[in-house]
Amino acid sequence: MTGDPGWPWATKLVGAGHDPEEVAEASRQLIDYANELIETKRAHPDDALVSALMRVTEDGDRLSQSELVAMIFLLVIAGSETPANQIGNAVYHLLSNPAELARLRADPSLMPLAVEELLRYDGGVGTASFRFTTADVLVGDVVIPAGDMVVLSLNSADRDEAHFPDADRLDLSRNPRGTLAFGHGIHYCIGAPLAKLVLQIGLSGLLTAFPELGFATDWAELHWKNSTLVHGLTELPVRLRA
Repeated sequence: MTGDPGWPWATKLVGAGHDPEEVAEASRQLIDYANELIETKRAHPDDALVSALMRVTEDGDRLSQSELVAMIFLLVIAGSETPANQIGNAVYHLLSNPAELARLRADPSLMPLAVEELLRYDGGVGTASFRFTTADVLVGDVVIPAGDMVVLSLNSADRDEAHFPDADRLDLSRNPRGTLAFGHGIHYCIGAPLAKLVLQIGLSGLLTAFPELGFATDWAELHWKNSTLVHGLTELPVRLRA
């Protein structure tokens, strides 16, 4: 197969500041990978996800080749770039809030609530997928004309003081309800339960293995990715022991 699935392609496809030719090449490589993977699974089906997608049917209708490629395209990006960003964001904010980190270390049963709050506080996806108005829409005193593109800020909504009092404070016992880190309604991310489980397992393992985890550099020197779609650090240097 062409290349390795994961970060190299995903970072170029959803980040900003990359050369357009690099982005186009990453897209081509990922599509080639998806087509090769489909042909491999067609010849040698198994119990894994891609084979299951190829088998699924509704009223005799199956996913077409292009639909399967699009699904794999999404899974590679969503399965690598977004969890990496979210784990990095979570560790950054835990280290930046030592009192909350101490609470979590003292009571590991808080982890499910902590993950919900960390997702609300600084999600790994900054904006929802693009939408277009089908009619004039009044938002406050502003009219968005029909046919305009609308970009919704998920992170802004999750800091709405009207819904989350004291929204700019990290509170791992908050139990925030109605967060938009994974979207809402028919657009709610199908991978949300898996993503939350990954965060719980990853953070629990990290904090257990390294009780003296800390920043390895001045937090002010850290850089965030230049992207409106994904939100995460370009790197997060940490020390594992004091």
